[in-house]
Amino acid sequence: MSAEKILILGPAWVGDMVLAQSLFKTLKTNHPDCVIDVAAPAWTLPLLERMPEVSGKIALPFKHKQLAFFERIKFGKTLKSQGYTQAIILTNSFKSALLPWAAGIKQRTSYLGEMRFGLINDIRPLDRTKLVKTVERFVNLGLKKEQNSPITTPIPKLTSNKENALLALEKLGSIQSNSKILGLCPGAEYGEAKRWPAEYYAEIANAVLDKGWQVWLFGSEKDIPVTTTINQQTQNRCLDLGGKTSLGEAIDLMSLCDTVISNDSGLMHVAAALDKKLIAIYGSSDPKHTPPMHPDAVIEYLCLECSPCFKRECPLKNEAAKLGCLKQIKPQTVLAKPALQ
Repeated sequence: MSAEKILILGPAWVGDMVLAQSLFKTLKTNHPDCVIDVAAPAWTLPLLERMPEVSGKIALPFKHKQLAFFERIKFGKTLKSQGYTQAIILTNSFKSALLPWAAGIKQRTSYLGEMRFGLINDIRPLDRTKLVKTVERFVNLGLKKEQNSPITTPIPKLTSNKENALLALEKLGSIQSNSKILGLCPGAEYGEAKRWPAEYYAEIANAVLDKGWQVWLFGSEKDIPVTTTINQQTQNRCLDLGGKTSLGEAIDLMSLCDTVISNDSGLMHVAAALDKKLIAIYGSSDPKHTPPMHPDAVIEYLCLECSPCFKRECPLKNEAAKLGCLKQIKPQTVLAKPALQ
């Protein structure tokens, strides 16, 4: 009997793709000979390249939120000859279920999502009270219907390449030193209600720089304003990586850090999967839903009466109370953590 060949339709968010590795690990534990291919937006592929469980990485050519109905069906038909025995769809959209249906994959497993009767023929019930975490929902899709969820969820663990990291440093006109390195991830794609204030990050940076640490600022092009602001408030003593690295380079550079402080973002999950000492700052989101998957991660979350609101921007009109879920987490509290000693 030939090994199972599974096509995963992966998520578009960096953090969710890191969490999806727990599913890949579960599949490999239960079916050691299975082959796992992942189809996902091209920007997530550097993550997949650092997951040894994944064999094939398929870059989807569709724009974010684009239905592209006929294009998806055409693309799916190109996969018909690949011999997939099962597809697992990790997103809930109608469009994400089109491709495995068009590919003629016999077993198409997912939650119902956007009324996907027919497209999904192995519909799994989603009990949100039992499967609270995103990672648990992913892992559950990799089990047989009669299987119970594992007592412990496999922890994502990304591989990294030190040589690539040193080459990236060289390209940036920097070199590795013997001092400790603090990585700061002050961005959050979702919105300002997940971003700890830039001046708080700067206060942390100044404190550890004065102790002889290096501070590296991680972020995408969208994060350039905040990484620039933080660096300016430290008299440009940080290595500002905002918008200057690819995701792959950022992963490899983060692997050189001793400690990482991050908002609830994709890079937070990357830091956890790289086994870094991690301090995660939560504001509008809920650490019960998407916690960093590392047993030693420190979570700073105030659980105010208005939290979690899951809003992109703080809905409070009172300026004094606005973003209190973040502003009331003081830099002195974070500086006292063992990870910064």
